[in-house]
Amino acid sequence: MVAAIRVIARHLAAEVGKATLDDRVLSAMAKVPRHEFVPVEFKPHAYLNTPLPIGFDKTISQPLMVAVMTDLLELRPDDVVLEIGTGLGYQSAVLAELAGKVYSVEIIEELAQRAVQRLKREGYDNIDVHVGNGYFGWPEHAPFDKVIVTAAPDLIPPPLINQLKAGGRMVIPVGLSHAQRLVVVDKDLNGRVGTKETMEVLFSSLEGSDQPTLRPS
Repeated sequence: MVAAIRVIARHLAAEVGKATLDDRVLSAMAKVPRHEFVPVEFKPHAYLNTPLPIGFDKTISQPLMVAVMTDLLELRPDDVVLEIGTGLGYQSAVLAELAGKVYSVEIIEELAQRAVQRLKREGYDNIDVHVGNGYFGWPEHAPFDKVIVTAAPDLIPPPLINQLKAGGRMVIPVGLSHAQRLVVVDKDLNGRVGTKETMEVLFSSLEGSDQPTLRPS
């Protein structure tokens, strides 16, 4: 799986804006057992470079997308990360290998519960999962060094920008379903925000501001 990601990433270098992916990211992905984060019927396909269904019309992202988004975050060992869209916890586990603490928000309670079970079974004790609408982030633990979003809003949610620390970075897919781009959002030390569009992507839509606010799982 990692070898395939290396090859494909080289072909996408111009779109991503990087010639190669960080070896730390690829090592983390090699360490996390992806087959433990997919439904049992898809375990034989766990290491293919493809999204896989996880129920509730949701998918686990293809490994390439996990690698690219994680790489763009430029994680440091002491970073506190906000993840929007836990799914079954695979991306959470990859983040936890590279950062100090991960706070993850999942809107579907049953997925969140399954993710917690899987992450606990694999020994990850630096991840907290809550059920709630990720549009609003997790203000109780803000500000965050890094934010990663695995569902696409039409526009970048203001609460997520507000919860990003000065000097922090967000990686988020943005746009309508037929015209999404992966966007890197940087907030400088003075609080000014800049954005850079990278590759075309296709994610499910992020629930909007008319949804219920965050509540504990």
